[in-house]
Amino acid sequence: MAATARLTIEYDGTGFAGWARQPGLRTVQGELEAALRTLRGGDPVDLTVAGRTDRGVHAWGQVASYPGEPAPPEGVNALLPGDVAVLRSEAAPDGFDARRHATSRTYCFRVLARCAPSAFERDRALHWPHRIDRDALHACAAALLGTHDFTAFTPTETDHVRFERDVLRADWREHGDLLEFWIEADTFMRHMNRVLVGTMLEVAGGRRTVEGFIALLSGAPRAAAGPTAPPHGLYLASVGYGAGRL
Repeated sequence: MAATARLTIEYDGTGFAGWARQPGLRTVQGELEAALRTLRGGDPVDLTVAGRTDRGVHAWGQVASYPGEPAPPEGVNALLPGDVAVLRSEAAPDGFDARRHATSRTYCFRVLARCAPSAFERDRALHWPHRIDRDALHACAAALLGTHDFTAFTPTETDHVRFERDVLRADWREHGDLLEFWIEADTFMRHMNRVLVGTMLEVAGGRRTVEGFIALLSGAPRAAAGPTAPPHGLYLASVGYGAGRL
């Protein structure tokens, strides 16, 4: 039976041009594959990933897979730069595919809602010094549960052919001045979470209504929604897999 390896990875996306390997650019995939290739005596590795994060987006629990025996995490980490780390490296069922077998992904977007910026959260959370109606944020999040058409929340130029997504969980969590938007869904479209946050912040600032936000979930065009929030507040928190898969 062929061996399959599963990696659980965290990274600070600030210095990366995203997950996906790109010629001439520093990427998470490129760094990991180079480290694994060295450990495997020069044998190339082509990682399959659960979610391709964009430039500047972070991860707490990214998952990737590749055919072969799992490499010891301490060995991989010794060859990686300090802004990416393998948390676990383990054997997976034969044929495990980090992307195809994922049943859900969970993301978190962090907002620092106070007048003064933070020296420590500069590249970790969106600084929001404006008016913010927290009840409105909670109402928007509650409206996301279930299946909706998220056409308004992804760029017009897209390869997507299906715009409905099944949202399993969505809520704002408050930790003093730090607000976290958590969302779990079957899959996500490009920029979807960042446009959701940008639009919800407009609701919280009184620039649009909760009812207007809800109306966007029925396939409104992209131009009807709000701005795309910057990437540095977004984290891929975890990936879910169904029964029978690690």
